[in-house]
Amino acid sequence: MEARDRLVIALDYESLERAEALVARLGPDVLWYKVGLELFTAAGPEAVHALKRAGKRVFLDLKLHDIPSTVARAALRGAQLGADVIDLHVSAGSEAMRAAVAAVREHAGEAERPRLLGVTVLTSAKSMPDAAGAPLAVDALVREVAARAQLAAEAGLDGVVCPVPAAQEVRRLCGEHFLLLTPGIRPAGSEMGDQQWVATPQAALRFGARWMVVGRPITGAPDPRAAALAILEEIRAAADAAGAAGAV
Repeated sequence: MEARDRLVIALDYESLERAEALVARLGPDVLWYKVGLELFTAAGPEAVHALKRAGKRVFLDLKLHDIPSTVARAALRGAQLGADVIDLHVSAGSEAMRAAVAAVREHAGEAERPRLLGVTVLTSAKSMPDAAGAPLAVDALVREVAARAQLAAEAGLDGVVCPVPAAQEVRRLCGEHFLLLTPGIRPAGSEMGDQQWVATPQAALRFGARWMVVGRPITGAPDPRAAALAILEEIRAAADAAGAAGAV
């Protein structure tokens, strides 16, 4: 698998024009982009359409969470837009997850349908505090994420969005074919920002990530293309090392 099949760049912009400018600047080296709430509420479905016209793959990151019928219809609309990956909250419940799976499978065949991922936890520092209000300890985080990932697998989802520290345990419990998308990816030496559970591309790959989401280390860099190419090289080197060790 090529490095560009693993890197997902977060288009967290307030306008489609800024997002398209970045996509044009990065060119063919970057294949995958994330359309999240900010860009989708600014530009709507056109954000997905524009990326698909450019030949890109789209992770539609709207974190669907509602009653089962609404989640299913929203997942179906995402599939109709052409999104390649769509996420929904595991905490929406098993019925909602199963309804979404049924809706997208009815829309398209197994090969053509978007992959559905369950959001286990958010990776900001304050998203899952302990009883004292401090960020959840890593061991407690791993247990919680693993339990939610198992619920997602049982409901028929293709994988989960999970922080890197929990990825290895999720992989152990849910199998080699369960897809893992890891946010909070930072090159070595980068600032954490508002992310609590960050990791390097090397760590994400070592623990079984299929996709790695990178935002500000690329979008906020003085030279976004150079930053993207550097991260792609990190991923490539890590994959080569893992392959030599028999891990990939």
